[in-house]
Amino acid sequence: MVPDNPVPHRVVIRMPNWLGDAVMALPAAAAVRAEYPSVHLAIAAIPSVAPIFEERTAVLPQQIVVVDKANEAVRLREGAFDTIVLLPNSFRSAWVARQSGIPHRWGYAAGARRLLLTRAVARKRAGAHQSEYYAALVRGLNINGAGGVPTIAPQEATRARAARLLDGVKRPLVGFAPGAAYGHAKRWPPKGVAEVVTRLVRERGAACVMVGVAGDREAGRAIESLLPAGVQVVNLIGRTDLRLLIGVLSHCDAFVSNDSGAMHLAAASGVPVTAIFGPTNERATAPIGNHDVLIHPVFCRPCMLRECPIDHRCMTRITPDSVFNSVTRRIASAPEDHQA
Repeated sequence: MVPDNPVPHRVVIRMPNWLGDAVMALPAAAAVRAEYPSVHLAIAAIPSVAPIFEERTAVLPQQIVVVDKANEAVRLREGAFDTIVLLPNSFRSAWVARQSGIPHRWGYAAGARRLLLTRAVARKRAGAHQSEYYAALVRGLNINGAGGVPTIAPQEATRARAARLLDGVKRPLVGFAPGAAYGHAKRWPPKGVAEVVTRLVRERGAACVMVGVAGDREAGRAIESLLPAGVQVVNLIGRTDLRLLIGVLSHCDAFVSNDSGAMHLAAASGVPVTAIFGPTNERATAPIGNHDVLIHPVFCRPCMLRECPIDHRCMTRITPDSVFNSVTRRIASAPEDHQA
């Protein structure tokens, strides 16, 4: 625990660069806002994360500073901030904060990085959920209330934009995120996704929509190629920006995903998630809240490898039945007004 903080006037929170991490860090960022309700609060984030804060979160920043490697120090200096809270634990983030001239620099102590900080919090032992990693940092700064579930809701205009995109799509609506940025090992096989989509359409009268970034298109095409005649899926992979994705998620009644940023975004949007975990550790990155996490226990997981060197057994042995049953339970328990 560090000594009591000086009262700041212009605070910027540097968010993590990965979408999922940024979502998991929302309660920590919201705690900073709650601790300093009257200060000018800004969020600094890379372009693939910053749009979250144009929608409705508990962080309520007055300013969004979009940064990249080339301009980050300049953009932070232009903001005339007196305090920066560094959620990333990298040496670079602390170095850039120092170069930007921000006098009060708060974050985790890690090796030489601590020399660049004015308030350094000792890092807790590994093993906790990633959201707790961020919460523990702000608690270590004597900022309370850093736990809880991340929440994101679309602005009305964003939700309406998504409704137009989904015009004519029936309910219940089940979302699928078949991609994963970390590597192919995190992806549940397309054959399993196609089987679940087929059963949801035929047995539950559901509509299914696939979402993801442009790099996930190959996975989407593979799934579509395995669907039988008469079974269709709405393929929005590569067709939504981040804000529109948040809007689409707000219309979903359930969501199926690998361990990905979209998984965390859906959970924060209040959608029941069926999360499929293989090589990564669900204890560290499971969706926060009341969701289903499916794993198949094998000796080699979690290996954290991008590509499986053997037979991908941690994912191939998760059955379509288990995914289908999870989703149908969630649909059955969804509020009726959510399926209207």
